[in-house]
Amino acid sequence: MMKKRSSAYGKMSESSTTTTSSTTKPREEDEEEIKWEMRPGGMLVQKRSDNIKDVSAPNVRLRVTYGALRHEISVNSRATFGEVKKVLTTETGLQPDEQRVIFRGKERENGEYLDMCGVKDRSKLILMQDPSSIERRVIEMRRNAKIQSAHRAISDVSLEVDNLAEQVSAIEKSISNGVKVPELQITTLVEMLMRQAIKLDNISAEGDAVAQKNLQGKRVQKCVETLDVLKISNAKVKPVVVTTKWETFDPPPSTAQWEFFD
Repeated sequence: MMKKRSSAYGKMSESSTTTTSSTTKPREEDEEEIKWEMRPGGMLVQKRSDNIKDVSAPNVRLRVTYGALRHEISVNSRATFGEVKKVLTTETGLQPDEQRVIFRGKERENGEYLDMCGVKDRSKLILMQDPSSIERRVIEMRRNAKIQSAHRAISDVSLEVDNLAEQVSAIEKSISNGVKVPELQITTLVEMLMRQAIKLDNISAEGDAVAQKNLQGKRVQKCVETLDVLKISNAKVKPVVVTTKWETFDPPPSTAQWEFFD
């Protein structure tokens, strides 16, 4: 009797061990299959399996409200909200970083998937422009307007310097040919060049305009230095005295012949 009991007990222990192992094994397999990933926003979500990625997902049509405008776009049902923003860029002209997409009363992050957030075909999204992007755009527009204004001002100075540089060349040519130039003409030209230099100093330039401003400043400086040298050379030029010699002619003898008539 003792042996039978031990045998029965042994069978029962084996069956219980088998049952325990069979119940714990699926749990371990389930725990191994579940994988997690960290979203860009810091949210921990279940990671998509490779088998799901291989299956082609259908496209969904989304109705997007942007102010008084209505847009309808078609995207993959497993796309992210970041990919939706890229599509909306072509529709609205807003860059992805300027967009805020609202779904079910909550702003969605770029890394969130449409299907995992419950987005279905014909779902409605609300698009808003990021207030900070509006401020950045206004600042950028003001900056561009300032740069364009600087370019126009420098261009006007450049035209004036071109005209004055031609006058400097004409004076230089005259003095090199030995022709004395009135000193007042040289002094006036220097003053006109200095006015252009003052205009350049008052121009607030950025970017490429800085190089153009410096270039015109060097041109003005070169013209002024040339005039200073010409002023010294002009003082050494002796004025040319023009003496006119008149040639006199003797009048021809007048021999009048008179004719008599009866």
